[in-house]
Amino acid sequence: MKIVVLSDTHMPYRSKALPSRLVQELKDSDLILHAGDWTDWFVYERLAEFAPVQGIAGNNDGIDIVDRLGYQRIVEVEGKRIGMVHGHGWRGSTENIALNTFKGEPLDCLIYGHSHIPVVKRVGELLVLNPGSPTDKRGEDEYSFIVLNLTGGRLEAQLILYPDKH
Repeated sequence: MKIVVLSDTHMPYRSKALPSRLVQELKDSDLILHAGDWTDWFVYERLAEFAPVQGIAGNNDGIDIVDRLGYQRIVEVEGKRIGMVHGHGWRGSTENIALNTFKGEPLDCLIYGHSHIPVVKRVGELLVLNPGSPTDKRGEDEYSFIVLNLTGGRLEAQLILYPDKH
């Protein structure tokens, strides 16, 4: 199963369209996970043209998105539990806020956003991912998202970096 993981699209403010590098991966995806800061519901609708979409709201999303998605969720995929939260808050680093959101919950993977800084690492057995942003690289050198493959019960994450959001 191919899962495209993204966050912080901030559309239409940071881009009017999905970047071509992202669209290339979306075309054969089985599931899309978005970790918040869509800023407009049309992003969900556009992504849903490619594959089923699961997501949560971020701090820049309006009440319409918050009401539809909430701020956190656990998605179960082929026996794997994936926690999703944007990671905004007042106490601690974005990653620590995300980790503490699901403290005590058995997870295989944690996905968060907010910082626009890509992360692919393990904290013990937990796969921790921040896809960065496909449209707003802020201080990063490149735009980014993650392709998460679930094969034979194993999750493998590949960070996709690219210089141009068009």
